[in-house]
Amino acid sequence: MALLVIASCQLMVVLDITIVNIALPDIQRALDFSTTSLAWVVNAYTLTFGGLLLLGGRIGDILGRRRVFIFGVLLFVLASLLGGLAQNEAQLLAARALQGVGGAIASPTALSLVSTTFPEGPERNRAFGVFAAVSAGGGAIGLLAGGILVEWLNWRWVLFVNVPIGLLIALATPRFIKESERHPGHFDIAGALTSTVGMVLLVYGFIRAAQEGWRDALTIASFVAAVVVLAVFILIERRSRQPITPLHMFADRNRAGTYGIMLCLAAAIFGMFFFLTLFVQNVLGFSPLAAGFAFLPVSAVIAVGAGLASRFLPTYGPKPFMVVGAILAAGGLSWLTLTDVHSTYAGSVLGPMLVFSLGMGMEFVSLTLMALSNVSPLETGAASGLLNATQQVGGSLGLSILVTMFGTASRNEANEQVSDFLAQATPAERLNFRRTGQLPAPWSDEVLTAGVSAAFVMAAIFTVLAALIAIVVIQVRPSDLERLKGDTVPGGG
Repeated sequence: MALLVIASCQLMVVLDITIVNIALPDIQRALDFSTTSLAWVVNAYTLTFGGLLLLGGRIGDILGRRRVFIFGVLLFVLASLLGGLAQNEAQLLAARALQGVGGAIASPTALSLVSTTFPEGPERNRAFGVFAAVSAGGGAIGLLAGGILVEWLNWRWVLFVNVPIGLLIALATPRFIKESERHPGHFDIAGALTSTVGMVLLVYGFIRAAQEGWRDALTIASFVAAVVVLAVFILIERRSRQPITPLHMFADRNRAGTYGIMLCLAAAIFGMFFFLTLFVQNVLGFSPLAAGFAFLPVSAVIAVGAGLASRFLPTYGPKPFMVVGAILAAGGLSWLTLTDVHSTYAGSVLGPMLVFSLGMGMEFVSLTLMALSNVSPLETGAASGLLNATQQVGGSLGLSILVTMFGTASRNEANEQVSDFLAQATPAERLNFRRTGQLPAPWSDEVLTAGVSAAFVMAAIFTVLAALIAIVVIQVRPSDLERLKGDTVPGGG
């Protein structure tokens, strides 16, 4: 029951990254988002979530993990309720950011509760396996759940659904989970704020570049400010006695490489979900429910990839699965670049999506084990929190870069399609275009598909970079294989 409570919270937090993806077209129409600014519905959540994960874990160590876990869940519930009630763009984005704060408090504390609730050995290994499976497959489950809710109710219910689930988790936690011991210390508030603000400025720069161009003054100012704030963050962490990000962890080449690989792969998986959701609904004409079912095979194949990696890791070590997983992901994304307005789900989407998912399943298990390898028990939470933060920040930063690629390519394609449209349009269609500025189908489909294909090219480059990091940086030592052959969690409890 304790594992059910902890895994339910992790599932709620993880699937909320993608559950809104399926509702994005409806949200765009209801609250008048542009396609490029629509990415902020995802980024507002993932930025605060990723930026504050390390602080969230630290709060649990100092104040007690169970009470902090409950607080994070209840804050997530409140933010979900406010988001469901949002009447404009600003209200929804503020609620999504607050959701990220709640998730950043609850998620790392949940991972720590696995360590304190289950004894070291096979029982804890199985618990970590369930936790990892939920983290890896939650995104696809979120798309299915979102499709059902949007189809049967409306887009607001992708947020409202968290309210009863979160309340049940908060009520069940005191009954099934014991409070942890408090550890004296202080909060690295300055580190948490500068890392979050720096990443927000960086992502905003890419989003702004997609809308206004690379020479825009505010775009340039955002990038400059991001570099300054992130430099201040590094200085703060180097001087802090209890830093939110222990920089010495990057001295281990395997762990540093693992974080680099996760940064690249997170960008790819966030981009795949975001752009394929738009493609299958806007070009292929899938309903939200059909789109949700279209992504269901992703969870199953991720589980298969994770199972294969778990089964053979003690024999071959994590490096082969990191390399092969990244190559499979790159192959799937490269295949997706071939999609056009004549593509079908069975012929052009399902195959590459399955190849990509198989690779990602191998990667999630391998990266988790390597991130926790050779870590002292006192820093296991920091190491896992840093991996989670890298995933969220990488996904948000990567998505903003992909949106920039999408915006540039779709603008270039629009210039060609407008000329073609005006040459063939009726007077009524031309009048409507001048009034709305929106191309009708099939010209709009051509524009969207050109942007999506360009985004997948960049996503494939990210996965190739991940494969190169795995090949060049990762080294599997004999001691690593010995730990994998025993029934212990790398790094100890």
